[in-house]
Amino acid sequence: MTAVKGNGKQSGGVDTSVREVPVDLYRCFVFPNRIREQRRAAGHAKLLRLATRIPEIPYIRLSKIERGEVVPRADELRRIATALQIGPADLLLDVDAPDYDIATWAQPFIDGPPADLEEERFAVLLGAGLRARRAGDPALTIAAIERDYGLPPVNLSRIENAQKTFDRWNPATRNVLFRLFDVADETELRAHIAALHAAGTLDGPIGAIPNAAVRHERSRARIADIAAALEAPDAVPVPSVAPASIAGGTMSVRLIPVFGAPLPHGLVADVTTPEKAEAPHAAGPNAFGLKVCRATLGSGLPGQAVVIVDPDRLPSPGGLAALREDGGWRLLSVGSDRDGRMMGYSSNPEMEIVLDDCPPDRLAALVGAIFP
Repeated sequence: MTAVKGNGKQSGGVDTSVREVPVDLYRCFVFPNRIREQRRAAGHAKLLRLATRIPEIPYIRLSKIERGEVVPRADELRRIATALQIGPADLLLDVDAPDYDIATWAQPFIDGPPADLEEERFAVLLGAGLRARRAGDPALTIAAIERDYGLPPVNLSRIENAQKTFDRWNPATRNVLFRLFDVADETELRAHIAALHAAGTLDGPIGAIPNAAVRHERSRARIADIAAALEAPDAVPVPSVAPASIAGGTMSVRLIPVFGAPLPHGLVADVTTPEKAEAPHAAGPNAFGLKVCRATLGSGLPGQAVVIVDPDRLPSPGGLAALREDGGWRLLSVGSDRDGRMMGYSSNPEMEIVLDDCPPDRLAALVGAIFP
């Protein structure tokens, strides 16, 4: 983490140099690993050469995995390790090792000019400002922002977590921010945010934005999860259940809770229902049922159905996923775009979401469905 101090410029008559803002220049690296090191050791100077041996993983996704920009599935690491003729665990890093340094690890993947620290700093302040704006207006919910301003929840989350600098947002998103803060243009927005910061209004919200320490802890947890998944023969946790008697033998039956109630804009509320559902054999120990409530994915998944959500398993192209938003769950069909990014699609409402950009702990695969 780099703490960038204000440059002493006056903004609206207020000196902004008195407060420091934590800036994490490595926030995009969510899963540091040893793939590049092991690839080069195996004689593959270029990633493209290795990619030809793993046709199941699109090149763009393979590149994102090697660069630590997405969290791979256990089966993907197995395929990469097989192509390199090593064990999957040899691709994992110990981020707590004394010789590990994120700056050194990330150096080969840093493209373009050095980061503009003032812009990175403003991204944090803008995220904190938007958090403060929503906290001060109970009517400014995630659903209301999507409905009234046209800002998708995923982009709202990325702004509030300072995942992109202001200059990288498109004009439509910038205009939404001008409207949200009731300013005319970028100059007024920057002055307004600087004044809020100097007044101490953003101190609390800044603390809620993930920083280097949070990123490090999340990386540690993700690596541990993958390591545990790699130890299982099929990479799928099999729950321990009590046998139920049937004619001629026994069968394993596990009943899991069912949640769900309809919310606006295609969301499903995470509320308890009196219903129970039978979990598929492959469902993880934390699986649960979720009422579809409406046909957000078309007639193939009617609103009366119940889907089985497995938060221990990440979705993959060709399947279905549940994305946890602040307002509830969103059901999506999963595919890949031409750049190899994993995408989520909904038909009601019509939307596309880049799942590679979503926090992995908010994504879960659907492993079954019960139709009425």
